[in-house]
Amino acid sequence: MSYHDPALAKECIEGLSIQPNGIYVDATFGGGGHSKLILDELGEDGQLQAFDQDEDALRNLLDDSRFVFNHHNFRFMKRFLKLHGVRKVDGILADLGVSSHQLDEAKRGFSFRFEAELDMRMNQEDSKKASDIVNTYNVIDLQKVFSAYGEVRNSKSLAERIVQERSARKIITIADFLNVIDPLIRGQRNRYLAQVFQALRIEVNDEMGALKTFLEESLEVLKENGRLVIISYHSIEDRVVKNFLKTGNVEGALEKDDFGNIYRPFKLINKKPILPSADEIRQNPRARSAKLRVGSKQ
Repeated sequence: MSYHDPALAKECIEGLSIQPNGIYVDATFGGGGHSKLILDELGEDGQLQAFDQDEDALRNLLDDSRFVFNHHNFRFMKRFLKLHGVRKVDGILADLGVSSHQLDEAKRGFSFRFEAELDMRMNQEDSKKASDIVNTYNVIDLQKVFSAYGEVRNSKSLAERIVQERSARKIITIADFLNVIDPLIRGQRNRYLAQVFQALRIEVNDEMGALKTFLEESLEVLKENGRLVIISYHSIEDRVVKNFLKTGNVEGALEKDDFGNIYRPFKLINKKPILPSADEIRQNPRARSAKLRVGSKQ
């Protein structure tokens, strides 16, 4: 299996509307699938700045003089672009969420399909693991995590059971965690576990905080008519991206000037999200929940 099959690849490249001599950002490099496609469209004077905090992404670096890799979270995009003398860019692409490689690498602890330590760190140099969250957060904070980031219906009783069970012994591995929460599973088991694990992953990696910072910096570094192309995989991310493209803030609050004109930082290239085709989903089942939104900075 490949490191990660890029979702909506053709649609992303079309959304970027690449200028051959432009400067572009692949904010989530991963296996380099999207980056390769961007480089195919760039001329000799074009440049691609890529970001990824995951150590494993270093295996996939591209040997191309137009390619610059930044081994950092995309929330630091503006800082590292400036370090490379880049103030403005023509387009930014981000494929949010967890990669196929991270899900399939058992020792990373992202998936309930494998037995490993409950880890889930995208940056393996970070200190906080998922096991730290389930062993140290109080009931209220655990409930907030499961409710806000996983939309888990019984988040309160789930949090209460975790706190009760960890008083007897620490929850270190995925098996430990599943043994604790199994009696509380509601509805379809895999769906429920996916929601719970998603919530922990988002909290471990501060994904929503990083996304907010990244979006705000995207607006700063994009040139006029520059494209912002974002793929999200769950409603929480998609809501934030949709709000930002419409209003320039993640809350979706409309801002008006003194004359009552509504601030619209982006022209929406697609009013509704672009979804993968049935053919793509057959070839790459993990693309089924992908939603692509594209905005052009005004």
